[in-house]
Amino acid sequence: MKLIPLCLASLILLYVNPSIEWPGSTPTPLPWPEQFHALLYINLSTTQLQISDLWYDWPKGRNVNIYQKQLGELLYDIEWNNGTTYYYTLGAQGTCDIMSFEVGILRPDFLDGANYLGTTVTDGFNCNVWEKVDFIWYYEDVLTRRPVRWDFYNGISTHVITFEVGAVLQDSLTQAPAYCFSQESETLYQAKQNLQGAGFSFLI
Repeated sequence: MKLIPLCLASLILLYVNPSIEWPGSTPTPLPWPEQFHALLYINLSTTQLQISDLWYDWPKGRNVNIYQKQLGELLYDIEWNNGTTYYYTLGAQGTCDIMSFEVGILRPDFLDGANYLGTTVTDGFNCNVWEKVDFIWYYEDVLTRRPVRWDFYNGISTHVITFEVGAVLQDSLTQAPAYCFSQESETLYQAKQNLQGAGFSFLI
């Protein structure tokens, strides 16, 4: 008779928190929230450092990275789900490059099918770790299920400093400057082959 209340309690818990991992099951990475803001500390494979303000917005089909290069320039990286990405700097000497990819921004469930590697402690957090196509290694806090870190095959390591679910960047701050659309400054690349060569083919 005591099993019925116990089962009911379990169902209620699953309804309230559907992301819960039950004992004995193989953990799977939590999909990204459809909108969030994260401050990222990035160690490049060149040994240089940079900070990124990441604004992910799946409903609006955009992903914004604002990169502060170490002792360098502030670079805006505005990615759209139609495959177009604008890289630009601001100011009197502002520059702009436009790249066209066969894929849009990362899906919230882009880690579906990743291989579970177990747990490890990184940045002081006990994390579940997954790997996908020998391209990305993803670390998620066991307790909060927030992303803590992800590493790429080329040595670039990204560490999550803050993570704000539901935060949205103002639309006006995602508009590329006018000189991105002038004949003199526009540089358009067809990058499907580069994506596949770099290991992004699992996104296509």
